[in-house]
Amino acid sequence: MKKYVLIASLAVLMGACGEKAEQAAPASEAPKAAEQAQTPATPPAPAPDKAALTEQAKAAVQALGSTLKGELEAAMTAGGPVEAMGICNTKAPEIAKAVSAEKGMEVSRVSLKSRNAKTGVANDWQTKVLNDFETRKTAGEDPATLVYSEVVGNEFRFMKAIPTGAVCLKCHGTDISPAVTAKLTELYPQDKATGYKEGDLRGAFVAVKHF
Repeated sequence: MKKYVLIASLAVLMGACGEKAEQAAPASEAPKAAEQAQTPATPPAPAPDKAALTEQAKAAVQALGSTLKGELEAAMTAGGPVEAMGICNTKAPEIAKAVSAEKGMEVSRVSLKSRNAKTGVANDWQTKVLNDFETRKTAGEDPATLVYSEVVGNEFRFMKAIPTGAVCLKCHGTDISPAVTAKLTELYPQDKATGYKEGDLRGAFVAVKHF
């Protein structure tokens, strides 16, 4: 009988200890809950400043355009349009790469009628913008003022139209010399960038920045 009484007493004590442990557990977790409640949430990233990015993009494409223009004018003076095409083929990609690194944006040139099938082909959104530029030009807007900028997701996009100037017609026009035609065939066997008239939209400068 005493044995049964002893066993029952032990059971009661163990149950009581277990109840106290269960009651104490939430208390031990309370500081953790309070600490988590006091931890500030990570603030959302600030929205991109479209106006500032647009000015940065304008500076970037201006740097690319002016540098290319200087190189091409020097080549035209030295050896005419054939020499200038050599500059476009070899130096233009290097200049674009250097300007991109300097300005912190990916800067390039694209067209609906590309000369360089590897680097000058417009993608979907760029094609849409170029077609919009054509529509705006037809409606009477000055091609030299056509600009687009937009933030899409984590990407800033900028484009500025490139009108065809008189000097451009030597390599992009409708009346191209045999020497230039031969060089085009050599350097750009898939060339589509001919047949332009002065004032036509030859393409656009592009600046892209990712966040």
